[in-house]
Amino acid sequence: MDMMWPRRKFLATSLMASPLAGFTRSLRAQTTGSGPFKLGIITDEITDDFAQALNFISSYSLHYCELRDLWSKNIMDLDRADLQRAKSLIQQHHLTVSDIGSPIFKYNLPEMPARPETAGEGFHAHYTDKDSGRLLKKSFEIAHFFGTQKVRVFSYWRVSQPEKAWPYVRDRLNMAADLAGRNGILLILENEMDCNVGTGQELGRALKEINSSHLRGNWDPGNAAMLNEIPYPNGYEAVRGWFAHMHIKDVKRLANGKLAWAPVGGGFIDWKGQFEALVRDHYNNTMSLETHYRRPDGNKVESTRESLLGLLKIIHQVS
Repeated sequence: MDMMWPRRKFLATSLMASPLAGFTRSLRAQTTGSGPFKLGIITDEITDDFAQALNFISSYSLHYCELRDLWSKNIMDLDRADLQRAKSLIQQHHLTVSDIGSPIFKYNLPEMPARPETAGEGFHAHYTDKDSGRLLKKSFEIAHFFGTQKVRVFSYWRVSQPEKAWPYVRDRLNMAADLAGRNGILLILENEMDCNVGTGQELGRALKEINSSHLRGNWDPGNAAMLNEIPYPNGYEAVRGWFAHMHIKDVKRLANGKLAWAPVGGGFIDWKGQFEALVRDHYNNTMSLETHYRRPDGNKVESTRESLLGLLKIIHQVS
């Protein structure tokens, strides 16, 4: 007997008892999982408890998970036993790994450091550029182990004039893409607001200039919005046809004018327009909910649920 079943049954019963029960039942009656889209969730956005995160994903009939932190450890720091334990749990839930969310190139560019070197810059990562070669090779091994070809990378911490850092960033990405190609891996470069490639315009330019079949984009409209780009249609037009994965989150403007994360559908990003464009353009690659939004009580699981329900509502309207 599948030992996950009692927990899944409990989750489903809990959902049906919630104030959102009617909406949830309606959604599930009208859609199968995420409709035409290959939707997953970054597991540590839900909880650091990896098994609980997988339970959450499978309870919504989603089929993909993105791996970044597991059990409060960066995936690059997991030993073989932990990797095997993670793989077994993923198989038990009949999920597919969309990509490996590595920390590669999410640190200072040696020629133009943007931040004081610290022991940890988020997501339990503590690396520098000296680790890049080792991290790339390890990320390829981990990707193959989990049955994915995609490894997510970045463009170094953002400097005041990213265009001046770009030649150094470009050369490193070029070399990394060549190495990835020789190992059967596709690197996906995220437009990260804290890195030198942060908007759709910057991501599109980077991908077109490097023009490697082993490097594609991780389109993140939320990060673009945080740099005051209009994600759809402006940012999307710059990356259309150049990305193989995307992240989904929303952004709102507070009364004081500052930007903050919001549940999907609760911000100003035109997600309906974005998904309609994905359908028109026959996008058939993966995507991950990356909540970032937190409710006032800080509950990660319920924050993710709120965001996911908003996202599924939009997907239903489009599909």
